[in-house]
Amino acid sequence: MGGVAHHLLLPHPARLKPLRPRAAVARRGALCCSLSTDAAPAMTVSITGATGFVGRRLVQKLLSDDHKVCVLTRSASKATSVFPASTCPGVTIAEQGDWEKCIKGSTAVVNLAGMPISTRWSPEIKREIKESRINVTSKVVNYINSASASARPSVFVSATAIGYYGTSEIRSFDESSPSGNDYLAEVCREWEARACQVNQEDVRLVLLRIGVVLGKDGGALAKMIPLFMMFAGGPLGTGQQWFSWIHLDDLVDLIYESLKNPTYQGVINGTAPNPVRMSEMCERLGRVVGRPSWLPVPELALKAVLGEGASVVLEGQKVLPAKAKQLGFSYRYPYVQDALRAIARDL
Repeated sequence: MGGVAHHLLLPHPARLKPLRPRAAVARRGALCCSLSTDAAPAMTVSITGATGFVGRRLVQKLLSDDHKVCVLTRSASKATSVFPASTCPGVTIAEQGDWEKCIKGSTAVVNLAGMPISTRWSPEIKREIKESRINVTSKVVNYINSASASARPSVFVSATAIGYYGTSEIRSFDESSPSGNDYLAEVCREWEARACQVNQEDVRLVLLRIGVVLGKDGGALAKMIPLFMMFAGGPLGTGQQWFSWIHLDDLVDLIYESLKNPTYQGVINGTAPNPVRMSEMCERLGRVVGRPSWLPVPELALKAVLGEGASVVLEGQKVLPAKAKQLGFSYRYPYVQDALRAIARDL
């Protein structure tokens, strides 16, 4: 399962394009617009999961371009520590009782929330993994749908994951591929189904099926790099499973473009155009950090730690971003070696 969920599995942010005319007109009095006639209106974006690995970078990107952000959180204290008012004056922190007010005052909503899945899957944990995604998505959709036409956000970007497709060592998947039949595919189908309940006559829906997100401050690499630095890094399982990844900056750019660009609609795979086998990923990571990658993590060890959840990292899937390429999205890091080199420079 990718992205917002998947980046936590291993044991391991152009010129603005105008909003849709309806949204721009509806919010003309509410938003701060640039004096330049060439600039797009500023956005107010409500975000769930804003304190997470992807959310933090997205907030930074939006603030740097003078947009405003409402952080929809269950813990104001945590959100305030991540986005202090002294350095993030464009951020409003909203606990659950204030979510509806924030959403109805926003241009757009981004849904990144979900319980981490890097743990042994007991029946209770599996229920919590699903409910954490579905419940938040349902709440956000209900608030959007209950807003008056003039107050309704014009775009809803909801994260889902490449776990939708199931796993395979031999098949390739794009946005037209059917769903898999395992637990994570089931979670993604129900997650997406709730997002699709948004009023799509008035709200442009983008479903981002996110792969493994690469960055130094979180996700898979934050857990893998220390192992490599201690000469204990290597492939997981056989190393032949596919690793469908995306650099954090490319994912944030893809979310940002989805907010601004009305041609972005429906399902879009949030992956780089060149997935690799796990063995190649680990070999290249070892090379950029100057460490060997010869010590594989045995399948039995992963299963001992993650139980049923180990199947995701042991099997993987080859997911291609056909829609993003069709839309002309420009990747900063289309190849994993370039992504890893850029990340290693910041270590």
